[in-house]
Amino acid sequence: MTVRTASFADLDATTLYEILRLRVDVFVVEQRCPYPELDGRDREAATVHVWVEHDGRPVAYLRILQDPQSARIGRVCTDPAHRGTGLSAELLAAALERVGDDPCVLDAQSHLTAFYERWGFAATGAEFLEDGIPHVPMRRPPRDNYGSAATSSATERRLPV
Repeated sequence: MTVRTASFADLDATTLYEILRLRVDVFVVEQRCPYPELDGRDREAATVHVWVEHDGRPVAYLRILQDPQSARIGRVCTDPAHRGTGLSAELLAAALERVGDDPCVLDAQSHLTAFYERWGFAATGAEFLEDGIPHVPMRRPPRDNYGSAATSSATERRLPV
């Protein structure tokens, strides 16, 4: 398995299709959240797409957006067949390596707050419902111990199988 990162411009059509299919399968179909998945933010120049590829297709994914005051991690999902294998941790490690010392925010599904707390995130507000699913806003403050952010637009890293 390989962790890959790319800007929108660096995504080939097949990879983009598979990423969007994974997101729709998890969020729209499995979690029954009919929402506008294509929100325009995937195409922003500063957006970084991060995914784990297995047998040539994405099986876990997240994106990093640049908001005015911080990086924002979102659309975190894993194919059901690959859950429980540590892919989310690998994905988040790659994302936070990319974010570097900058502050970072996300809206965690409430049952996953402990997972994000292990990565230095803390709740910043009350639980809220998004598409009927409880979420908690979380923030990781600026850090000196995560290293500097990567600067290349496309990368890959091998994971043990």
